[in-house]
Amino acid sequence: MRKSRLFTPGPTPVPEEVLLELARPVGYHRSAEAKATLAEVVRGLQYVLQTEQPVYVLTCSGTGAMEAAVSSVVAPGEKVILCTAGRWGERWRGILKAHGAELIAVEAPYGQAVTSDQLADALTHHPDAVAVYTTLCETSTGVGHDIAAFARLTAASSALLVVDGISGIGAMECRMDAWGIDVLVTGSQKALMMPPGLAYVAVSPKAWRKIEATPVRNFYFDLRRYRKALAEGPDTPFTPANTLIRAQRLALERLRAEGMEQVWARHARLAQATRTAVQALGLELFAQRPSNALTVIRVPAGVDGTGLLKKLEQHFGYKLADGQDTLKGKIWRLSHMGYVDPFDVLGAIAALELTLHSQGLAVPLGAGVAAFQREYARAQAL
Repeated sequence: MRKSRLFTPGPTPVPEEVLLELARPVGYHRSAEAKATLAEVVRGLQYVLQTEQPVYVLTCSGTGAMEAAVSSVVAPGEKVILCTAGRWGERWRGILKAHGAELIAVEAPYGQAVTSDQLADALTHHPDAVAVYTTLCETSTGVGHDIAAFARLTAASSALLVVDGISGIGAMECRMDAWGIDVLVTGSQKALMMPPGLAYVAVSPKAWRKIEATPVRNFYFDLRRYRKALAEGPDTPFTPANTLIRAQRLALERLRAEGMEQVWARHARLAQATRTAVQALGLELFAQRPSNALTVIRVPAGVDGTGLLKKLEQHFGYKLADGQDTLKGKIWRLSHMGYVDPFDVLGAIAALELTLHSQGLAVPLGAGVAAFQREYARAQAL
């Protein structure tokens, strides 16, 4: 017998009480109870995103929220700066191109992060850019961006800062208001400990001024509709996934009870211990500025990276993520975001050790597990 254990960077494990909530009968999404639940979820999201601005609930994937953050903000032909360091930066590129933006790309090689110096240079040379688009956590490579530094630069300009926080919110420190993020999007299925299906958008007053001056080019993803419905309801302009909203309320209550400072610190401890374990096994980390949401491991030379992940799941039930596109078979992505504790990750490290050993690699059994425990104990004692 083997148990299935999910360690992909989305979807991620869901707490038991949240799963049980999803088994309750479906209710009417325009009832007073549903509106009260939506209001609770919005307040919970404001706490997690660290903002006083309303947070709009969309029934879609995170990509839908990203499209709303483009179509509502940028008119055709307007110039935007794109900071891209992986596949999800490239997702911004695809959406921006589809909506006719003029793109100024600021790029970093996969495994590296775009620096604030690069962005400062782009803003200097393109003062007419209306927005900067970037990612908090680039899950395709494991890189985390210095969003606070980016925000200091855009605050001194007329450009908005638009951040894909889909895989970073809840795992990495992110303070929308204090840092000066103008549009922040995230999704339910990562560190917010939910199944896929909901996406969230928060908008600053500076961004609203730009949205109000931008011609309407969308229907479902027009953020003006969500602002109006939330203010008048609270409600959504279209049929919401109200069963997911009910469940998200419980997951958000977990985060509030723990406290965001403690949530960020927990993810930081898990991430550092995991990175230490990986290096103790003689493996190489892929990200040079790693996110605390996941650890990305470079596949050793001569190893079938995709095949080894299949064996890991077949024999031990641990589902890690392969690389994507050009990185397929070249990296392994081990998530430790959301509903994950140190003993979950210890099991994943042990299973990886055993699988590598079974393939004839000179892996010191127990070295990764011991290194994880030492680092975690050290960090917990601080």
